[in-house]
Amino acid sequence: MAFVILVVEDNEMNRELLIRRLQKRGYEVLAAANGKDALDIASREAPDVILMDMCMPIMDGWTTVRQLKAIPKTQNIPVIGVSANGLHRDREEAMAAGCVAFEVKPIDFNRLLSLIQDFGKKAS
Repeated sequence: MAFVILVVEDNEMNRELLIRRLQKRGYEVLAAANGKDALDIASREAPDVILMDMCMPIMDGWTTVRQLKAIPKTQNIPVIGVSANGLHRDREEAMAAGCVAFEVKPIDFNRLLSLIQDFGKKAS
């Protein structure tokens, strides 16, 4: 059974780069360009881990994570928040919304892989 990651990122170039890098590592990757689509996909597919951009149009990451945590089917999926804003407040808000970790862009891919593996094991 494949390990599934949902990448939620509004910037198409960033999203495609992350998808390709994760697929090269053997992950099955789903993608959403905004929080609303992420909620729909996560509810339907129940991925193992979600990588959530926090600053997006339509529905931001903070709102999306709070809503995911309120849905029984998705409440236990680990969400790793990602943002270009590295302010301490942004990290605190992401964790308060329900993220298990917070990474600042540009992403340290090896560190991200380690987080995915750690939190993915805890979720299964």
